Amino acid sequence: MPELPEVETTVRALRARLTGRRVTGVVQRRADIRFPLPAGLEASLVGRRVAGFGRRAKYILGELEPDRTLLLHLGMSGRLLFDGEVPWPHEHVTLSFDDGTTLRFVDPRRFGMLDLCDTAGLAFHRWLGHLGLEPLDPGFDGKALLGALSGRRTALKVALMDQRLVVGVGNIYASESLFRARLSPMRTAGHLKPREADRLAAAVREVLEEAIAAGGSSLRDYVQADGELGNFQRNFRVYDRAGEPCPACGTAVERIVQGARATYFCPRCQR
Repeated sequence: MPELPEVETTVRALRARLTGRRVTGVVQRRADIRFPLPAGLEASLVGRRVAGFGRRAKYILGELEPDRTLLLHLGMSGRLLFDGEVPWPHEHVTLSFDDGTTLRFVDPRRFGMLDLCDTAGLAFHRWLGHLGLEPLDPGFDGKALLGALSGRRTALKVALMDQRLVVGVGNIYASESLFRARLSPMRTAGHLKPREADRLAAAVREVLEEAIAAGGSSLRDYVQADGELGNFQRNFRVYDRAGEPCPACGTAVERIVQGARATYFCPRCQR
């Protein structure tokens, strides 16, 4: 599944290419993706000017003048791709713009989502209202993270992936962040000490920013909007490296399952 860096990379590409453009056409090839698509989508979009793009957690926010927001989630296999002469397989929605650009929403597994909502009520949208801390916001630090984890009895890695606590830190980046912070993924989340929370908050930000700079991680379905692959997978220190030597101490990286997801860690470095 695309995680925060992959979504942020997509948002930046959309912002650079489409801000100021006007929607001239919409092709909708099915009535739903994961959920039903908004009624009258074409009539609601055509003629509107794109004011910009933003992100909340793993959701893409397309700001449309004067008062609407196109809300998208890529799900497990969704991609937003520019141009191309013919539709892709599993292309569900296609947007055309006044400069000739075409944007294609492709999603083979159909776990993606698309909605259109009033911008004024965006924070209360059913997909957004429950979301936790943004790890790239200036206010995300050890104190904020400690507050979010307070009283939590779940394992630290499971809590870090809980979107109600911290958003966008999926399986890859949780494992990588915990390694850099030298914290065991099996620690009880609510027992973190202030200095440990400081290390973890800094590691989360560092990992995410490095991944964004690399264009995200391409493992299965994810590519950037221009079709290029992300490259952060070349920088993995523990993720998907079970049995290989830890880059810090040489101990074999271990793999366990937490919350039905694979966790990778160094049993010597991470305490």
